[in-house]
Amino acid sequence: MYARTFGSTTQGVDGLIITVEVDSANGMPSFDIVGLPNASVRESKERVRTAIKNSGLRMKSEKITINLAPAEVKKESSGLDLPIAMGILAAQGRISAEKCREFLFVAELSLEGKLCRVNGILPITITARENNFKKIVVSKENVNEALLVEGIEVYAPNNLLELVDFLNEEINLDAEKATPIETVDEFIEMVDDFADVQGQFMAKRALEIAAAGGHNVLMVGVPGSGKTMLAKRMSSILPELTREEALEVTKIYSIAGKLGNNGGLITERPFQNPNHDASMAAIIGGGANPKPGQVTLAHHGVLFLDELPEFKRSVIEALREPLEERKITVSRVAGTLTFPSSMILICAMNPCPCGWRGDKDHSCQCSENDIRRYMRKLSGPLLDRIDIHIRVPRVKYEDLSSKRRAEPSSEIRKRVSAARKIQTARLAKYHLFCNAQMNHAMVQKLCTMTDTAEKLLKDVFNAKKLSARSYDRIIKVGRTIADLDGGAELISDKHIGEAIKLRNDLDFDVR
Repeated sequence: MYARTFGSTTQGVDGLIITVEVDSANGMPSFDIVGLPNASVRESKERVRTAIKNSGLRMKSEKITINLAPAEVKKESSGLDLPIAMGILAAQGRISAEKCREFLFVAELSLEGKLCRVNGILPITITARENNFKKIVVSKENVNEALLVEGIEVYAPNNLLELVDFLNEEINLDAEKATPIETVDEFIEMVDDFADVQGQFMAKRALEIAAAGGHNVLMVGVPGSGKTMLAKRMSSILPELTREEALEVTKIYSIAGKLGNNGGLITERPFQNPNHDASMAAIIGGGANPKPGQVTLAHHGVLFLDELPEFKRSVIEALREPLEERKITVSRVAGTLTFPSSMILICAMNPCPCGWRGDKDHSCQCSENDIRRYMRKLSGPLLDRIDIHIRVPRVKYEDLSSKRRAEPSSEIRKRVSAARKIQTARLAKYHLFCNAQMNHAMVQKLCTMTDTAEKLLKDVFNAKKLSARSYDRIIKVGRTIADLDGGAELISDKHIGEAIKLRNDLDFDVR
């Protein structure tokens, strides 16, 4: 007898509906799965067979053939256990095949028949709704994640037997309901707060501008100047995630298996800080079946690369695509996948291997060859994609010993959020969120400068022999500064002047 059920797996950051076709017929007892299953799917034969037996449901000894369609796509998910089990039971007449087609089944099965959690339930549920499914069956651990999607009923039976009794209308199983989340109106003081950073007014101003406009930053300074401390507080001044942004981030973390057991919506902007010995696949994404890397896990948040020249040059150069396109394309034999990577890149580095080059109070011990070798990993095209280059000097004793508390993150965040609202309104028709996302055409149309600002930029452009990319990025930073300055309609010479200084603050060439 033939039966058809529906399951799902993930492809990139989206769900993929899988049609599970089952034929159970007389013949030599066997159990075959076709349709490009990987090892975890092939092993489902033993999990499904044992789960059905231990649930007290007799499975006929017949020739069972299972096809996973579309057949040309490689299947990699233990979440196909449940639709395979339901297909077998439907094909052998244990449950109604017609009833099964009303549901999308996504869960791994334990040997005792319990439904277990799988990764990627949020994108799978979104895809199910887009494909007109009204009901989905998941494990108890995946309920909160599935309930983030409106317009689809979520069912979470405890085990396979309970699901079969429900489909046979022998018991009643209510759809799961969202649990209200308690909210606190008062601002919760963050652990990493800019109020803890003494001095470094220029660096804090640069990071405020970067947060307001979504700009990338390179900080160069001697050891102990506070570069890491500043970078780790960047998330505390970024505006809150919108609902749309939060869903995008949660989808990524769901696929990567980093949501935890509660599976709720991620409401804080991500902050990723990979070690400098991380591989290309860990940073950019990849693997036989490509998974998101750090640039994608930092989507709508911050990617912090400390000691930038210590990363492999190939990894550093691979950042060009996500910085320019705000997405990363990973190509493998199995196919090509595109992951989102709209993040703020914060880089920190010493000016030389010993760290004291350019410092007035310490002598540099590095030879010219040492410095040249150290800097060679940073190419001009990569640095050109970083909007703000600043020098972070040693903190003075007077600043460190001062009892006066610096401005807290909550106050800076208010200014950043106000500037982002101006940008969101300006860029709404382009479906963009911040100035850094504008292309050249948008810069020409939306970033009008005063005559004096035009002349200043022209003089600097010719004197410094800047690239076309640098020209656009200076204007975009100037537009952000104007937005922070009460949303000024025109970009003045004051705004452009500060943008130029932020791009040329270093008193030596990092290249």
